[in-house]
Amino acid sequence: MKTIDSIPTNKIQRASKLVSTGVKVGGNYIKYYSKKLVNSDLSKEELNESNAEDIYDGLKSLKGSALKVAQMLSMEKNIMPKAYVEKFSLSQFQVPPLSAPLVRKTFRQYFGASPEDLYDTFEAEATAAASIGQVHKATKDGKKLAVKIQYPGVAKSISSDLAMVKPIAMKMFNIKGKDSDKYFQEMEGKLLEETDYVLEVAQSIEITNSCSVIPNLRFPTYYKELSGARIITMDWMEGLHLSEFTAINNDKEKANLVGQTLWDFYMYQMHVLKRIHADPHPGNFLVDSEANLIAIDFGCIKVVPDSFYNPYFELAKPENINNPEIFSEKMFALEILNEDDSPDEIKFFSALFHEMLSLFTKPFHAETFDFSDKNFFGKIADLSDKYSKDTELRKMNGNRGSEHFLYINRTFFGLYNLLHDIGAEVVIDNYKNYVR
Repeated sequence: MKTIDSIPTNKIQRASKLVSTGVKVGGNYIKYYSKKLVNSDLSKEELNESNAEDIYDGLKSLKGSALKVAQMLSMEKNIMPKAYVEKFSLSQFQVPPLSAPLVRKTFRQYFGASPEDLYDTFEAEATAAASIGQVHKATKDGKKLAVKIQYPGVAKSISSDLAMVKPIAMKMFNIKGKDSDKYFQEMEGKLLEETDYVLEVAQSIEITNSCSVIPNLRFPTYYKELSGARIITMDWMEGLHLSEFTAINNDKEKANLVGQTLWDFYMYQMHVLKRIHADPHPGNFLVDSEANLIAIDFGCIKVVPDSFYNPYFELAKPENINNPEIFSEKMFALEILNEDDSPDEIKFFSALFHEMLSLFTKPFHAETFDFSDKNFFGKIADLSDKYSKDTELRKMNGNRGSEHFLYINRTFFGLYNLLHDIGAEVVIDNYKNYVR
């Protein structure tokens, strides 16, 4: 893959790139509507493919938080058009890497030495490149290592990137000005944490130690002496990316084993640690030859406060969802309903979230759940489609829910989609077997 020698880092450069991307998208719409005049039956598939291509090409050169947004959107399989999902999913581990001179410059900046001085061997060509950093193979003292290098300027550009994205996001998700800052502050805080590699190493060691009780789950060892603010060194782990495994696996027993391990890993974090790996995309997991699941990235960790955890999981119980008094109480506790809502807003959003929660919490209503169930995911897609076209919803304030929903919902949507891709049937409370 072609490498890049520089990344736009200042606000003007990055804004100019987004503007030029917007011009291309505008041109695609003109072409589409011109063809539509001739052929009224023309679908939007070609338009979506052209837009996805141009938007992705623009974002991949910016890297950082701009590309991270594409990565997050690629997980919304039931909301985004297929063309966007397929193109944006490349941001998980397939974007142009930094050139060798830029890699060496980064090492000299943070370690005062070239990578060849620190490791016995170091492969100048990256083996994978994603939104925030890229990975190189290395060896030292007989150990195979993975060295993750953060792209220059990523941390400094987060605030300005989000400021540029904010107006688009507010329009897409019907977010009004009032109280909207809490969502963007939550995202900015998490993205800044993801650029702090010292924090990531500490989190990685803490969670791997805590979750080592779960069978069939493996983690790399992290090496603090070869890690720093923008570079992480860990064991090189052999295996297929989760998406590669699901593409070739036809063994239901293996699918269930990998899926159960993934589910137990997340439920243990959520219910025991109250801290959760909030970036569940295929690029962060490998599957080895013995069907062990390997977790390789802990940059995005979400702390779950009790004030959110308790009402959130109380609404996973059908008897609470279907009890109007309890349901209303939890809606206010989770900030889905607010004291200044009008009677119409209370009625509308109570009905909306009752329908949503009754469906989304279905996996928690039985001892086991089969995530290969296409009917379940079809209903999620239908519900998303229904409310995306709801004109009544567009008239109301879309600011609904605590800021904690942003990453917790992302986690569960991502987890559900991964388990669906794996085709796994899981035992819901199996994680309790490993609680010390």
